[in-house]
Amino acid sequence: MNNEAKIPTLMQALSPILVMLILLGLGYAFFDLPAEPLMVISCVFAGFLVKKLGYNYSDILSAIANKIAKTMPALLILITVGLLIGTWIAGGTIPMMIYYGLKIIDPKFLYITALVLTSIVSVCTGTSWGSAGTIGVAFMGVAIGLDANLAATAGAVVAGAYFGDKLSPLSDTTNIASAATGVDLYEHIAHLLYTTLPSFLLSAIVYVVYGMSSNFHDVATPEKVLAMLTGLEQIYHFNVVLLLIPIVIILWGSITKKPTIPVMLLSASVAILNAIFVQGFSLHDVINSAVNGFNISMINNDLSVSADLARLLNRGGMNSMMGTLLICFCALSFAGILSLSGALDVIIKHLLKLVKSTVSLIFTTILCGLTMIGVTCNGQISILIPGEMLKDAYIERGLHPKNLSRTVEDAATIIEPILPWTAAGAYMAGTLGVSTLSYLPWAILCWSGIVFAILWGMTGFGIAKLK
Repeated sequence: MNNEAKIPTLMQALSPILVMLILLGLGYAFFDLPAEPLMVISCVFAGFLVKKLGYNYSDILSAIANKIAKTMPALLILITVGLLIGTWIAGGTIPMMIYYGLKIIDPKFLYITALVLTSIVSVCTGTSWGSAGTIGVAFMGVAIGLDANLAATAGAVVAGAYFGDKLSPLSDTTNIASAATGVDLYEHIAHLLYTTLPSFLLSAIVYVVYGMSSNFHDVATPEKVLAMLTGLEQIYHFNVVLLLIPIVIILWGSITKKPTIPVMLLSASVAILNAIFVQGFSLHDVINSAVNGFNISMINNDLSVSADLARLLNRGGMNSMMGTLLICFCALSFAGILSLSGALDVIIKHLLKLVKSTVSLIFTTILCGLTMIGVTCNGQISILIPGEMLKDAYIERGLHPKNLSRTVEDAATIIEPILPWTAAGAYMAGTLGVSTLSYLPWAILCWSGIVFAILWGMTGFGIAKLK
């Protein structure tokens, strides 16, 4: 690497970010262009900047490779989640949850139930993506059967999934925030409750009120629900004990802190056995479900399946994650080039000059987190960089670093799924079948945390001081 490379000026540091935001704002948001080529153009622009600073092409490739290598475990988990969804549908685990959901869940309490149950699964597993891809998909199926508000249902699922992602000791972002700021893990989780619990309660109130005020008389007709129940009964054999085993394996692995990917593969293997020996699918079709996703055409009889049921079941598989992986690679390439240039360090140092009080420090942290997640599209990077760089600023002002660890989670971890161009936003939209901008207003927990963080910064409530 070139040791004589220059440090970028503030304008140079900001220029790749501004270019990316303009491209995504105009091309992606207004003209509905794919995000991937826009990110590639942003990478090219950032590459010219680092070239001007004194780095060569090999340095750029090395920086990109290092960034991707560091996040490769998360990318492998992403592929495994696709495998899990495909096998769980073929094995009958997800259809069983949909079946009993249609029978048990009161339509007026659909949204609050989706929030609570997804939160429980996410806390137990530590994975927002896995929770949304399993129990979340099941709730979307229930919502389709009831003709409920799909955007509100998806928002409740995303909120619940990221409630657990934020508070679970098994979550990677929770552990990263704790490590980056030097705060004990469980002390960090306890401090998160100051902003997360009010956000959860606010979400719950909205979902209950909206659900109670919704009119399901005309849309949730008994005929439509009965058709879905009949279709599921004809396709699957619901052996509750056997079909729950894949879920139990995931919960067991998370609670005992076993490696994530092997546990997911074990769960998928049991689901494959269920698909073959309980549901009667051929080995070829089951493996195809794991790779390309389940398809209703795999059914070996002349059943007439409704369009809603087909829409629900035709999903999953490792290939379904390829689009999300492409966005991840583009975003990580951009982040790698920016890291090489030192642009992020320059931007954050200038932001620190604006700090005059506790609330301004909280606001600066939020601004840094939003900038990082908006630019890098990576939750881990968006926590690590502000966490490492702002820790001394908190200590110098007599504030406990757990205020920082909480705020970076409020501004990065739970913001990621409501940004359309991030991997999390793309994953949630693709998995739940609702666009990011459609469920954004309903994912109340994901954006209200920032409001409470600023409010507590202004009032001093929930702000821990150093002794």
